[in-house]
Amino acid sequence: MTPPVLSAAHLGKRFGDRVAVDDVSFTVAPGETYGLLGPNGAGKTTTIRLVCGLLRADQGEVLVAGSPIRPATPAAKRYVGYVPQDIALYPDLTAWENLRFFGRLYGLRGAALNRRVGKVLELIGLTDRAGDRVESFSGGMRRRLNIGAGLLHEPTLLVLDEPTVGVDPQSRHAVMESVRSFGASGMAVLYTTHYMEEAERLCDRVGIIDRGRLVAEGTRRQLVARLGERDRITLAASGDLTGLAESCRGLAGVDRAEVKDGEVQLLAAEGRRLLPGVLDAAERSGLSIRSVEVDEPDLEAVFLHLTGTALRE
Repeated sequence: MTPPVLSAAHLGKRFGDRVAVDDVSFTVAPGETYGLLGPNGAGKTTTIRLVCGLLRADQGEVLVAGSPIRPATPAAKRYVGYVPQDIALYPDLTAWENLRFFGRLYGLRGAALNRRVGKVLELIGLTDRAGDRVESFSGGMRRRLNIGAGLLHEPTLLVLDEPTVGVDPQSRHAVMESVRSFGASGMAVLYTTHYMEEAERLCDRVGIIDRGRLVAEGTRRQLVARLGERDRITLAASGDLTGLAESCRGLAGVDRAEVKDGEVQLLAAEGRRLLPGVLDAAERSGLSIRSVEVDEPDLEAVFLHLTGTALRE
């Protein structure tokens, strides 16, 4: 098996009597986007600072590309690209000047630096604004340039701490599309967010942290299964609805089938996988299907169940 890019093992951190991180362990594989979710004060930011080597752990270890990450290991940090929640740019410099400045901090020089700055501007969609001062940028453009600064040295692991806070929907979409492309290129991404729909759209796996502990981890489907939740399939059709419901009860994976409010409603573990069989049963019953809707349970229900609070509280 391919070794993980990031391995965080039994991390612990105290601030006086307060336990901020309590025995947290997780991994992120190459090409994987891992979402770290939790209420405010749950320990997300402290965990990220431990992962990036900005804080020293009281216990446990962080490995990135096989190298230990600690405040005193600057060479190992070259594997990490950290994009903080706060904008870390110089407003009176242009986009090109900002990226050249950060590139030089990473050790890039000359033609190699210029090529990399040009490539990053292309990746974040700001090539046409390269010569404009950051103070003239919208919030969304600043967010994208903030991400670009973390990409200059081609990190193995990109850490994004709430990269879409305070931006408009169009800019959020642009940021999410950029993040999606990073994972597709093989980069490992650790992503925290206050927006549940971002986690559902972007993250291959999610870890839910609460009161400093990782209380659940897995894919959306795996986490939802912990609650015993099922997909709901609703079919609006003309014909023998009772006969269709009876036929669907015999399909493997269908937990319940009933006629309600002039529609056939099914509960199933994997609704989309069952759709071909359901539609085939409808055809055999001689029904005319007007519409089919599949409602899948989401992470919000899991989050509320495990933490007792909404994500933004």
